[in-house]
Amino acid sequence: MNEQEIAEILLKENEEYKKLGDEHKYLKEALAEIDKKIHLTPEEEVERKRIQKLKLIKKDRMAELIREYKKSHSVN
Repeated sequence: MNEQEIAEILLKENEEYKKLGDEHKYLKEALAEIDKKIHLTPEEEVERKRIQKLKLIKKDRMAELIREYKKSHSVN
């Protein structure tokens, strides 16, 4: 079973994973909106960095949940 298949299972069965996925998608869209601008104010630059960090935290936790699933289900 590959990571994509596990992700699909977790989306259906794991509330934390689903919530993280929703939050990651929202942050990705927010970042895309900021990136549409040609010039950013210093405040917008700070906000962009904050969103990037949050997005990475969500993605890292989702990857951790996939690893935990693999380990608990002896999936290679």
